Amino acid sequence: MWLTSSSIGRKLVMALTGACLVLFVTFHVLMNTVAIFWPTAYNVICAFLGANWYALVASIGLGVLFVLHILYALWLTVQNRRARGADRYAVTSRPPQVEWASKNMLVLGLVVVAFLVVHMIQFWAKMQLAEICQFHAEYAGEPVSPQSGTMFIQMAFSQVWTPIVYIIGFVALWFHMNHGFWSMFQSAGWNNSVWMPRLKCIGCWWTTIVVGLFIAQAIVFTVNAHKDTYVTCPALQTQYEEFNQDMHLEAVTPAMEEADDAYAPLENADVPNE
Repeated sequence: MWLTSSSIGRKLVMALTGACLVLFVTFHVLMNTVAIFWPTAYNVICAFLGANWYALVASIGLGVLFVLHILYALWLTVQNRRARGADRYAVTSRPPQVEWASKNMLVLGLVVVAFLVVHMIQFWAKMQLAEICQFHAEYAGEPVSPQSGTMFIQMAFSQVWTPIVYIIGFVALWFHMNHGFWSMFQSAGWNNSVWMPRLKCIGCWWTTIVVGLFIAQAIVFTVNAHKDTYVTCPALQTQYEEFNQDMHLEAVTPAMEEADDAYAPLENADVPNE
């Protein structure tokens, strides 16, 4: 098959999967922006996506895109090394037009994948996967519904290391996306002296805005999490209770614990025979 047997075909697959992933990253940063200005609406979006069939189809499709993108990247890297043979060990001057990111796309991609694994453990595994497998996370001894997205922001960004890992991942994503943006157009045949500088400029601006928003969101989430904003907000508390009721999760509040303690002696008392 041409998409697998030729170098151009493999690069085209890389370009198409990369374009889809760029669109997803753009959607994701816009969704996170909702969490800053309207946290309750963010939770509604999380509930809407959840484990519904359309969200599952989208998740499977996204996973296939990621796997294809990674496999084809490894394939092209191995192919290029075999083509260069022993020449790759020779010390040569680097052409000025060859960018640093171009030489390190695989390493940058692996850093992004490692960051993605952390992100999925902190969010996807506790949200969509938890809803599919019918289990729930807990925070301070209280059950957390998979639909309560802002609670998972609280849980993740209240940890000191989370913003550090995220910012490192975002920096790697900037380099990877910035090079990949114009490179996918080059693979599609737009490699000319007129459009290539324009595409590089558009890619740089697009990537900078997206990654800049991600970093700003990580900072805001960290500040809010350390202030317990997502725990103490009355509107969010009401929403959490509604989500728990929908999922049939019983929250154990201090008032409920006191009531249980008060009734425990009566339940354990001997009932006199009539």
